[in-house]
Amino acid sequence: MPPRLSKFSISASCVDYVHPWTNSCVSATAGLGLHALQESLRIYSTVYFVTLLMRGRIPTKDDIKRTILGVLQSTAFLSWSAFAYSMFLCSLRRASGSFNILTVSFLPSFISSLAAIIIERPSRRTLLCLYVSNIATETLFKMGVWRGYFSIIPGGELYIFATSMAMLLYYFRSHKNQQDSIFRIMQFVVGPYEKFSYENEKTSRSVSMVSYEYEPEYHEESRSKNQLLRAFQQAFDVYKYMIGKLKAQNRHSSCQHPFSCSHYILSGSSKLFGIGISIQLVFKLIFQLKRMLSKPKIIKQIIFKRENLYLGMFVGGFVAIYRILSCSLRRVFGKDSKYFAIPAGLAASITFSMYPDNTIALYVMWKALQILWNSGVDAGKVPEVKWFVIILYCFSTAILFHAAIIEPQNLRPSYWKFLHNLSGGRIAAMARWPLDQFGLDTSASLEEVLRKTNTIDRISYSF
Repeated sequence: MPPRLSKFSISASCVDYVHPWTNSCVSATAGLGLHALQESLRIYSTVYFVTLLMRGRIPTKDDIKRTILGVLQSTAFLSWSAFAYSMFLCSLRRASGSFNILTVSFLPSFISSLAAIIIERPSRRTLLCLYVSNIATETLFKMGVWRGYFSIIPGGELYIFATSMAMLLYYFRSHKNQQDSIFRIMQFVVGPYEKFSYENEKTSRSVSMVSYEYEPEYHEESRSKNQLLRAFQQAFDVYKYMIGKLKAQNRHSSCQHPFSCSHYILSGSSKLFGIGISIQLVFKLIFQLKRMLSKPKIIKQIIFKRENLYLGMFVGGFVAIYRILSCSLRRVFGKDSKYFAIPAGLAASITFSMYPDNTIALYVMWKALQILWNSGVDAGKVPEVKWFVIILYCFSTAILFHAAIIEPQNLRPSYWKFLHNLSGGRIAAMARWPLDQFGLDTSASLEEVLRKTNTIDRISYSF
């Protein structure tokens, strides 16, 4: 059981706690703001221009202009958030005369986040809110476990993912308004034929009824004498024949997809299986690039690792089980129904155990809650809360900054590194010994986090 809070306020000055590397509050705030500015510019320049290139077309002047403006606006948002955090830390200390458990991080972070999020584009606020709420939810859970309020539930992320996915798939099958990005992801995964009120085009229906009785074709006069090419062409003929037979299998009248149910299941699952493996390999190769350049022999070892299959097995298996159950339920009941998405989604989520990830589970959970609330607002069952996204963003960010300062062992390591880079190491250099008076072993926790994340608390500052 961790130590309990022993004090509410502490008698420490700004120099003792906030900026022990300088006696000037102005100098400390300006230095943090300038470093955050250059780091924010680097981050958002990369994000925006990679997004621009991923569109797959030559950018126009308007595209470039919007991208540059987006980079500048997002940079201003993030750098101002860091600048204002330091400013409000010192300002609240001067106004109240001392620090307390709320003003050492939570309240300054909340106010600075509120001042900064107004700068960011409205279209990005929901995305930012989901991101920080995701991490804050995990952080709050860890804080509760650390205090002994509750214990870790084995496989808890699977239950969260399964429940949330069943809810999202139900809305995917039953709602007309599908502007949210999560529905585009779901359409890519489970297919467009499972969405609300999908109607096949007449051409698709006519194609699905064609009998595919292909026989392997052989045109020796047009083929090369090369044995390898001949074998390849024969294999391709066999492949065409097998696909044709598969497409010609039975399809239930209530199924909206073209061709047979067997083809529908196998084609979707194999496609997502291949995509999952490709994504896993690309990330592995990118992250291991330095090692591969120094030791080229490890490339084979990296590529043929078993864990490279896990993401593909998850998404491919999810699609296979979902489509099997959806088609089976349509056959059993003789009709299609939006409610079939619930058992199919719950059963398909079992594959998440092959690639369990808290980030994915919590993201899906928050998206499900967001869509559930928006549906309630549209139906007039719950009130619309103005500025809810902004307030939730500020509260979640304040939770993360509180954890980073007072109990960093409960913060996700990747987010600690983000704060460490954004602040130029200042988040670690802020003195923790005054905070030990709260009775939460803050200094010892910081040393543990620095060791585990390979970060340091002594940096020569540029500003």
